[in-house]
Amino acid sequence: MVGNLHAGLPGGTERGMTELHTLAAESGAGRLIRDVAEDWQAFTHHRFVEGLADGSLPEHCFRFYLVQDYRFLVHFARAWALVAFKSEEVEEILSAARLVETLIDDELRLHVEICAGWGLDEAELRTTPEHPANAAYTRFVLERGLAGDLADLLVALAPCVVGYGEIGHRLAAAGCGGPANPYAPWIETYSGDAYHSGVAAAVTQLDHVLARRLGPTPWEHPRWADLVATFRTATRLEIGFWEMGLAAR
Repeated sequence: MVGNLHAGLPGGTERGMTELHTLAAESGAGRLIRDVAEDWQAFTHHRFVEGLADGSLPEHCFRFYLVQDYRFLVHFARAWALVAFKSEEVEEILSAARLVETLIDDELRLHVEICAGWGLDEAELRTTPEHPANAAYTRFVLERGLAGDLADLLVALAPCVVGYGEIGHRLAAAGCGGPANPYAPWIETYSGDAYHSGVAAAVTQLDHVLARRLGPTPWEHPRWADLVATFRTATRLEIGFWEMGLAAR
């Protein structure tokens, strides 16, 4: 992990400083983040996130988010199964297959346990309809994977994987996960070594795929603009996911 990197934007359309906590600025993910800096800031410093940080997020908003996040994880597992299908190397297929197994056997089980602690049973998780913001996000990711290649799919998945790691690291480093904060377990999950090892693996895989398909400097390839557009849309859909939680009644 590379901590507290600050990198100015390259000569693109957005200016300013992009704060990166857990990945190198010159990684593919780091470049993508810098190219959508304003949207990334809006995602990782959203009011929902800041409510998690100081414990002020209304509990009914968090419960609604937890239910929808369960539904999201189901489709997230489907997307990683599609990663296996789109992969061309045995090691990548095995890695994606293991991640799908982990998502189903571990992540969903853990999520059910967390939800139970908030008074939400598994039956409610399975039967609550998807919110339109949730459906829009998950179907966009799947569509990118079906219509494009492995690079398109991994870029569409990256904001979720990397963003939660960036958020978790920042909040933990700021001391937001204390015992008085009801959302401390969420912060601990996404700042923990287990999650960040997954982030590192995803970032490495993305770099490998980008280099194989677009060359050693993928941001100079003609396809880069399309990948940035995919990353930007997925990041904005992450913002929509937070807004969905805040709008809960």
